[in-house]
Amino acid sequence: MNDTHDGQAAHDEQAPHHFSLKKGLIDLHRHLDGNIRVSSIFDLAQKHNIVLPVASLDLLEQHIYIQDKTSDLLSFLAKLDVGVSVLGDLDDCRRIAYENVQDAVNENLIHVELRFSPYFMAQAFKLPLEGVVEAVIDGVRQANIDFGFNAKLIGILSRTYGVDACFQELDAILSGKDNIVALDLAGDEKGFPAKEFVKHFSKARDAGLNVTVHAGEADGSQSIWDAINLLGATRIGHGVAAYKDPKLLHYLCKERIGVESCILSNYQTGTWTDIENHPVSVFLDHDIQVSLHTDDPGVSNNTLLSEYELAQNLVGLSNNAIAKLKQNALAQAFLTDQEKRDIVL
Repeated sequence: MNDTHDGQAAHDEQAPHHFSLKKGLIDLHRHLDGNIRVSSIFDLAQKHNIVLPVASLDLLEQHIYIQDKTSDLLSFLAKLDVGVSVLGDLDDCRRIAYENVQDAVNENLIHVELRFSPYFMAQAFKLPLEGVVEAVIDGVRQANIDFGFNAKLIGILSRTYGVDACFQELDAILSGKDNIVALDLAGDEKGFPAKEFVKHFSKARDAGLNVTVHAGEADGSQSIWDAINLLGATRIGHGVAAYKDPKLLHYLCKERIGVESCILSNYQTGTWTDIENHPVSVFLDHDIQVSLHTDDPGVSNNTLLSEYELAQNLVGLSNNAIAKLKQNALAQAFLTDQEKRDIVL
C-alpha cells in the first residue's frame, strides 16, 4: 500500500500507450429510477393526465436537472420524485428499464449495473411491488437481447420508508432474485442506520445476493464500518468519509472492498464540495479498488465520460490513474469470472 496522502502518485505516472478516455467505461453505480429521460417523463405525464410543475419539455429539463448543487442529500433525493411520479402502470416501469439499457449502449459503456427501488417506483400509483420487479427485469432482459448487451440489476431497499416497508421491498426483490445480482441500501443514511437492516441483508445473502451499500456519504466512517460488518457489504457506494479513517483505508485495501465513487453527485449533494481535492485520489494512493460512476444521470445531467473528464481535468488524475479506475470497475463488477474475461477494457 502506498502511504502517501497527497494524491501525487495519481498525478505523476506516465500515460499508458494508446490511452483513450472514452474506452472501457463500466458504470456500477447508476440508479435506474434516477435516470428517467425527461422526454419520457413528459410523455408519461400526458399519458396519465398528470399535471407537471412546468408546462413544456424545455422548462421541465430546467426544473429536473440540478443547477450547480443542492443543499444536502435529502434535497438531492427530492429531485428524483418527479420522475417516479409519472410511473402509472407496469408498462411504464418496463419502458424506463429498457431505456436505461439503451442509454448505456448509446454512451458506449461496455457494462452497466442498474439499481432500482421497487417501493420508490411503486409509490405514486401504489403499483404492486412484485409487479414492478418483474417489469424492470423484463425491460432490461428485452433491451439486453435487442442491443446484444449484458446489463445487470441491483435491488435497493429505500431505508427512508422504514424497516417494515423494506421487508416488503426485500420480498419483492427476492421474487426476482434469479435476475438480480445484489442488494443495496439507499436513502436517508443518518436517519436510518445500517443496524436497523441486519435481518434484511442476512436474508438477502442467504438467497445468494451480493451486497453493496450507500455509506459514508451523509454520515461518517462508522457508517461504512457498519455496512461492512453488519450488512456484509463488499462494495461501498460513495464512501467519501473513509478518507479520514486510516484504519478503514487500510481495511478497504486489504479486504479488496470496492468504493463506488461519484464525483459530480458528491458535489451536488454537498457531500464533497471541493472537487479538485476529491478523495478518489486518496483511495487510489491507498490501493483501494475505487471506481467511477454516474449515480443519477436523470437529475445530474451527466454521463460516465463526463465523470472521467472531471477526474482528469479537475481532480488532475493521470492517464494511468484513469486506467486503474477502469480496471477496478471490472474487478468489482458483480459478474462471473467468465463474464469478466469476456470484457475487454
